[in-house]
Amino acid sequence: MEYSSTFSFAILAAMYKGIVILYLVCFSLYIIYSREPDFVDGEVSLATIHWLQDSASQQKIPKAVYVLNKKTYAVDARYVLRNLPEGKSVQVIYNPAKPIQAAVYSWWGYLITWGEMLGSAILLIVLFQVAVAVTKNPTADALIEQLEHKIEKKRRYDD
Repeated sequence: MEYSSTFSFAILAAMYKGIVILYLVCFSLYIIYSREPDFVDGEVSLATIHWLQDSASQQKIPKAVYVLNKKTYAVDARYVLRNLPEGKSVQVIYNPAKPIQAAVYSWWGYLITWGEMLGSAILLIVLFQVAVAVTKNPTADALIEQLEHKIEKKRRYDD
């Protein structure tokens, strides 16, 4: 019986590692290929933060102001837990075909967003719970196979 619990633990550990690896690979690929403007094809430019009046809310908000081909563009630089002071130099990533489509090029707010972190954490918990449910109640055949499994003594060297 001791071997059976060790064997079960090894299966659980392998399944949990597999779930985490699958999650990390999928989330990384999602981040790379779902950014707008496109992470792969976008171009990066320097911008300066200026607090300008927003036309919709009539409040001053931080905007990243950048110049391309002698034309000035401004993009909203607000994001949760990110404070940008007046005059700070930042990078913006933009779509070369439509330079008005831009975003502040930063780890938090462009590559990783609040909603994606929350959604992916929920997905990881769900996948983990599925792994636990699958391995927690094995079928009768699987239990018999675990109990009948014998450790083979292997020789250290082949003669």
